[in-house]
Amino acid sequence: MTEARFLPASHPLRRELNDEVHARPPEALSPPCRISHFALIPPEGAPREQTLAAVQDLAARVGAAGPPAGASHHSADFGPFRLKWERHTEFSRFMIIAPGATDDPFGAPALGLLPEDWVSALPGQVIAAQHVALMPDPGGTLDPAALSMRHFAGNHLLGADVSAGRAVAITDFRIREDGFSRILVLDRGTGERQAGRIVQRLLEIDTYRVTALLAFPLARELAPVLGAQERELAAITDALVDCGENDEPVLLDRLTRLAAEIESGEARSRYRFSAASAYYEIVRQRIADLREERIEGLQTFHEFIERRMAPAMNTCIAMGQRQVMLSQRVARATQLLSTRVGVTRERQNQSLLASMDRRAKLQLRLQQTVEGLSVAAITYYLVGLIAYAAKSAAEGGLPVRADIVTGLAVPLVAAAVWLGTRRVRRRMEREDT
Repeated sequence: MTEARFLPASHPLRRELNDEVHARPPEALSPPCRISHFALIPPEGAPREQTLAAVQDLAARVGAAGPPAGASHHSADFGPFRLKWERHTEFSRFMIIAPGATDDPFGAPALGLLPEDWVSALPGQVIAAQHVALMPDPGGTLDPAALSMRHFAGNHLLGADVSAGRAVAITDFRIREDGFSRILVLDRGTGERQAGRIVQRLLEIDTYRVTALLAFPLARELAPVLGAQERELAAITDALVDCGENDEPVLLDRLTRLAAEIESGEARSRYRFSAASAYYEIVRQRIADLREERIEGLQTFHEFIERRMAPAMNTCIAMGQRQVMLSQRVARATQLLSTRVGVTRERQNQSLLASMDRRAKLQLRLQQTVEGLSVAAITYYLVGLIAYAAKSAAEGGLPVRADIVTGLAVPLVAAAVWLGTRRVRRRMEREDT
């Protein structure tokens, strides 16, 4: 302990991250005992602390130790039973453990030890619920048919020897009238911790199996929507082949609206499909952790899940990939059409520039014509003034011939006017630049 004084300061999350691997350990279980387990999905937008407050309220009722503020899991002895509570990303889990069993291990479930008003007031909806009976193996040959008739209403069972044959796990994965499914575990000499791990894996298999399948209805709803969107995309791309310049803006508008619809749908379903894939992987991992060995006449958990659940999960995966591929195809079509629109716009710009160039040339010619007329008009008026001046001088007795002066003044005045006009135009051009 003294070495810590010589270490730099610890990262603020070091202890929390280190203790995370020790969080939510399996409960130590000894046969015979009864376990009731259920998982609740909270109401949309509800505070995550609601289930924490409910557990604190129950602890206060019976005088047991409650979870501290901000806790995400808690396990404590509540007298007649032991309660384990865990809060996960999408749901909260409650496990009630009661020691002992009657002749019918499912006849007096552990749930009955909880206050009825407290259970009914829990926030959220049940997504999974199981009664588990952990019983000593009576020995002898296992008779699945007799177990089915006695505990599972004659339903088809699945199960296996688990944990290298130290226990037998049997269920039918069917919800009974009380809203719970049943799991029977026959102990053949497991330790308390091993029995707890077996039960926890079985409960997680059933819980995550159902939560993974939440994506399946969404996948079925998306199938016709994606089909319609694919047909719309095909119609747009077909129209692109022979469309004219006037049709391109209309097709681009259709494409952008289709892209927005696809992106919106993908945003709504991406999390659900990703969560389903993660939950399915947890189910498969928990089945592998059971280390199953076949019982003659029964399907193993692995066989049942792969045969019944894998097609639904493959449908969800395929639907997610179909969304992504459709989005990519729309993006390529949009890029192609945008390129065509850009080329068309460039062509229109070139035509506009050519038209403007022609207009500029016409304006220049007109300006030159106007300048020529202006030079002629100004010259005419100035020469007229000079002629008047010359005539006046001749009449006043000066030796001046008005007609000669007027004739000589014409080229000189015209040249001066032309030079002056040109200088003014050049000065204006320099000021514009």
